[in-house]
Amino acid sequence: MRVTGTDVGLAAGFVLMWSSGFVGATMGTEITGSTTLLFWRFLVVTGLLALWWLLVRRTRITVRDLGVHAVLGLLSQAGYLSGVVFAAELGVPAGTSALIAALQPLVAAALSGPLLGQHTTPRQWLGLAIGLGGVALVVSGDLGGGATPLAYALPLLAMLSLVAGTFAERKLPSTLPLGESLLIQSATSTVCFAGIAAATGSTALPTAAGFWPVIAWLVVLSTFGGYGFYWLNVRRGSVTRVSTLLYLTPPTTMVAALVMFGEPVTVTGLAGLLVCFAAVPLALRPPRTAAAQTAPQAPSQTTTEAPAGDATASAGTGSRAMMSACSSTTSSTPRPSWPRRGRATPRPRRSRGSSETHPPTNSPPPSRS
Repeated sequence: MRVTGTDVGLAAGFVLMWSSGFVGATMGTEITGSTTLLFWRFLVVTGLLALWWLLVRRTRITVRDLGVHAVLGLLSQAGYLSGVVFAAELGVPAGTSALIAALQPLVAAALSGPLLGQHTTPRQWLGLAIGLGGVALVVSGDLGGGATPLAYALPLLAMLSLVAGTFAERKLPSTLPLGESLLIQSATSTVCFAGIAAATGSTALPTAAGFWPVIAWLVVLSTFGGYGFYWLNVRRGSVTRVSTLLYLTPPTTMVAALVMFGEPVTVTGLAGLLVCFAAVPLALRPPRTAAAQTAPQAPSQTTTEAPAGDATASAGTGSRAMMSACSSTTSSTPRPSWPRRGRATPRPRRSRGSSETHPPTNSPPPSRS
């Protein structure tokens, strides 16, 4: 597959927008508390999406879709982002949180065997172990900073919440479009954070001058930009390709945090980053037995033809398993189009004056009793 300039631009946009969430969490928690930041962020996101749905879409949403995406919203948005933002408030560096969150495809690929019944190879378990070792190396180099050791458990729990949302999406498929699914998930997160903010007295609107620029950063870049570039990349490539791009977010976040906040990039951090990169091909590479295919047979007139766009779907069960395990929880992966039907066998003609159909000339004679 030839990589075009558009592909490079979309990939760069995804990496930058996805990394902006970790940077925005650090910027926001320097102005206000994490609960207040999350509450107002999702209140604005939900308000904009609800206005768009009322003016443009007005599509029917079933009770089942409402329940499915409410669960996905609790796991993939409320659970995931609360861990990331709370960790930033406690002093965990943005690059470290991005690195821990980038382990999500590795964990999902490794756990797809016991949880989804898909085949998990020892090489994938080895890749997961190496990736966790790389994260431990990075965290060990950050322990001398201002964050407590327990604070580093928050981005880990956030990543596990996102993994749980991934498997929930696999078990509860939905055909709801992206806009409606994002609306339900954001509304669920708003209700969740509103309850926490009300219980802790954190619903008051901050008066700091930089609050609304941070909210605009998180809404436009991190939410709409991150999800938008994600699905644009998926439509032009695959979910596995986007999962690979996810591993470019930790170094991007580390550079941005160095420039904007002065967070140092240590030798230990770089070493752990390289170890995590080495774990990616081990964990995401499909098994050889699944990739090996039998020799293709010559097509005949009665063979069912498959569309050219569905050629990727026959690459092996291993590739499909990886793509399923690493998919986003925002909306279900679009189903492939049905293959075109093959040419039907012509019906035999009937002779005039007879109601019976003559057997084909090359068929054997009927047996006699």
